[in-house]
Amino acid sequence: MSVDQHSAVFYAILDTGYVPRERLADKCRALLAGGADIIQLRAKGEDTAARIEILKSLVPLFEDTEVPLVVNDDLEAALAFPGLGLHVGQDDLPPREARERLGPGRVLGLSTHSPEQAAGAITCAEALDYFAEGPVFATPTKPDYTPVGLELVRHVAGLKAPLPWFAIGGIKRHNVDQVLAAGATRVVAVSDVLQADDSAAVVSDYRRALGR
Repeated sequence: MSVDQHSAVFYAILDTGYVPRERLADKCRALLAGGADIIQLRAKGEDTAARIEILKSLVPLFEDTEVPLVVNDDLEAALAFPGLGLHVGQDDLPPREARERLGPGRVLGLSTHSPEQAAGAITCAEALDYFAEGPVFATPTKPDYTPVGLELVRHVAGLKAPLPWFAIGGIKRHNVDQVLAAGATRVVAVSDVLQADDSAAVVSDYRRALGR
């Protein structure tokens, strides 16, 4: 399974900082119903064993879909399930090492936060399926990161990357048009989706804004 270069446009994140564990499966169903193209489990406060337990309730939801499920920064949890993908940060496994350990046929993504890191992702295009650039705007999800702003979105758009890339960080329905005008064609939204009563409808709103 891979990230489609042409049609995958909206990336949803199931973040345990916003959704309690007992509601993750229901929220995941809503993300799928709304049309999310890729979904990541981000459970920063949990250990590998807890992430695996969470994933046991999520993985079956993807069996009849083409939507990749990715786990954030936990290679062992990814390897515990056939086909599960992995997302790594700048301080995690380097992309080529992550790919070697993950093996082929699984989605692998990378977070980037600067022109240099975006360029580095492009040099690893053979190992990666996508990269994310951000945070575009200030976000409580990444409080320690300085926003990169729309200028970096414009810069990355100008690189004409040979693999899909997503703008991430502080993106909401009221500012997504600014991000698209800066040249992004794919976005990640977290709190705006997860905190909504009807997350499926919000995902659909983003897909319409993205022309899908």
